[in-house]
Amino acid sequence: LIGRNGAGKSAILKSIAGQQIPVEGEASLEGVSLQKMDGHTRSQKMAVVFTDRLKTELMTCKDVVAAGRYPYTGRLGILSKEDWKAVEDAMVLVQVTELAEQDFTRISDGQRQRIMLARAICQETGILVLDEPTSYLDMRYKLDLLSSIRKLALSRGMAIIMSLHELDLAYKVSDKIACVKEGHIDKIDIPEQIFAGNYIQRLYGVDDDCFEPKTTQLFMQNKSKTDRFDVFVIGGAGTGIPVYNRLFRLNIPFAAGILQENDLEYAAAHAAAVKVVSQKAFTPFSKENYEKSKECIDACEMCICTIDEFGQFGEYNRKLMEYAAQHNKLKSMDDI
Repeated sequence: LIGRNGAGKSAILKSIAGQQIPVEGEASLEGVSLQKMDGHTRSQKMAVVFTDRLKTELMTCKDVVAAGRYPYTGRLGILSKEDWKAVEDAMVLVQVTELAEQDFTRISDGQRQRIMLARAICQETGILVLDEPTSYLDMRYKLDLLSSIRKLALSRGMAIIMSLHELDLAYKVSDKIACVKEGHIDKIDIPEQIFAGNYIQRLYGVDDDCFEPKTTQLFMQNKSKTDRFDVFVIGGAGTGIPVYNRLFRLNIPFAAGILQENDLEYAAAHAAAVKVVSQKAFTPFSKENYEKSKECIDACEMCICTIDEFGQFGEYNRKLMEYAAQHNKLKSMDDI
């Protein structure tokens, strides 16, 4: 599930999990209403992890994970060897074994998130419902957690329903994406269809230049574009992006070129630059664009070239670098 804040993602998940009454219709599992299903039966069929803080007293992390086995124990809650094996396997899967004996209340938010996921996994249900499971996690554990989720879906045949804010991760990990808009599901499809065209920009209410759906890159857009620019950047293949970002932060207007429209950095340049001299994809740079770029160099105060090797299609960019040097305008970022 993806969508803007407040669109209703958590409400949908809580309705699925039987934690709140649906606004309309009915949430059912195997033909039985989740609101009418008793908690013990539901917990054997579905495990849930929400962002709400779990309140514990004098419980180790291993104790919290072990609570996931209680739907299968007797009234005394005594775990068998098989139960403890499921607990250990779940902790290994999300890489929290080193936290086993630590007080659950004294670990970080990211560590708590992983412990709660381990608790849900060791319930060994057919359905796993996760509300923003990557919240509080750093880059490494986001990747590890989502890799683990994919393994669960494939190896155990689990149905995993989750909300995510990170569009790039949603694109990579999901089999289907449901787009939530103003309290309802607006569209459901495979990621490749959801991220085609400008649907995502419309869903989140951002300008087309701010998001590149093929790469899921976000760009800060230059809202105060004018005809004037101080710097011309000769870039390509992503080498110019750090320069674009720095010039943007310093509020220095710039132009960029010559870039093919399928270049890795074309979208970034188009969002932040005052002007972009561009060439159609897979075609050699034209003399016309070369002359346009020379005019840009004449009009600016300095030129920065980020390319080391120009390649077969880059001969005109090499000539632009030489032209800037001849006119004493070729500089580096250190000169800004």
